[in-house]
Amino acid sequence: MQLVRGRTAVTATLGRELRRAAIVIGNFDGVHRGHQALIETARRLADNTGGEVVALTFDPHPARLLAPALAPPLIVSLRRRAQLLTQAGVDVVVAEPFTHAFAAIEAEAFGGEVLGRDLRAAHVVVGYDFSFGKGRRGDTAMLGDLGERYGFGVSVVRRVSIHGLTCSSTKVREFVLEGRVEGAAVLLGRPFEITGTVVRGAGRGRAIGYPTANVQGEAELLPKAGIYAARAQLLEDDDTVASSHLAALSVGTNPTFVAGGGLTVEAYLLDFDGDLYGRRLRVQLIERLRDELRFDSVEALTTQIAADVARTRELVR
Repeated sequence: MQLVRGRTAVTATLGRELRRAAIVIGNFDGVHRGHQALIETARRLADNTGGEVVALTFDPHPARLLAPALAPPLIVSLRRRAQLLTQAGVDVVVAEPFTHAFAAIEAEAFGGEVLGRDLRAAHVVVGYDFSFGKGRRGDTAMLGDLGERYGFGVSVVRRVSIHGLTCSSTKVREFVLEGRVEGAAVLLGRPFEITGTVVRGAGRGRAIGYPTANVQGEAELLPKAGIYAARAQLLEDDDTVASSHLAALSVGTNPTFVAGGGLTVEAYLLDFDGDLYGRRLRVQLIERLRDELRFDSVEALTTQIAADVARTRELVR
C-alpha cells in the first residue's frame, strides 16, 4: 500500500513522479462495488499503457468541512480505505487534505493544475454523477473538455446497480444503521466490518463465563444495536491477519447491568483463550441475530448467550 498525504507530496513520498497515471477520483468511503467498477476500468487502461492506477481521495470528507451537521458517519477509516483501494487494484492512493483553499479551486484549475500538472494524468475515470471544482460547477461533460485541453483521456462509468439498488455509500450506511448487514455486504462485496483496538471494559462478560473484547472502533459507522453473528480477525501491526475466530458480537448499552449506558461494541470470540488488550481486531458482521434485550437475571442472560453462540456456529463458516 502506497499512501501519499496530498498531491504535492507525491514525488517526495514515492521518490519518483507518477507514471502514465490512470486516476480514479472519489471519496471512496467503504470501497463498495460501485467504486470497484471505477478501479477495474482504470486498471484495464493502465495495463494497456504500462501505467499505474492512482486513487485521488479526500480527507476529511468534504461534507465535514462544508456542511458539518450533514456529514455522514464514515464506513471505514482512511487507513482501511487505502488498504481496500489497494486490494481492489490501485497502485497509489493520494489522500488530498480537503481544506477551504482546495474547495475554492475553480473547475478549470482542477482539471489543468490538479489533474494535468500535479498528478500527471494520462486518463481520468469517474462515476456518472461526478462533479468538481468550486461550487461543484464542473461535471463529466466539462471534464471531457478539460481532458482534450490538457491531454488526458476521460472515462465515465455508469451507475452500478445490484438487484435494482444503486450501489452507493449512502445505501450502505442505510442498511448498516437498520441492522441489515447482509444487504450492506451485497453492496460492499464483503461483510461490513468494525475495526479497532481492544480496550478494558467492566469485566462483566468474564464474570459470567463469556469474556468479551471491547472494541474501540476506528471509523464512525456503527450498526443498529443488537446481537450479530460475526467473524473476528486478530491483526498484526501491519494489518495482516494473525488468526480468525467465530464471534458473537453485541452492539448496545448492556441494559441488564446498566441503565442509560453508552453504546459499546463487545465481541465474544468462540474457542479463544488469550489476552487481547491493546491488540487490533477486525470484526466482520455476518448476520443480525436479535435485538438487544434486558434480562431479569444473569441466568436468563447466559442462557440466551449460549443460544446466540450456537446460532453463530451454524451461520458463520
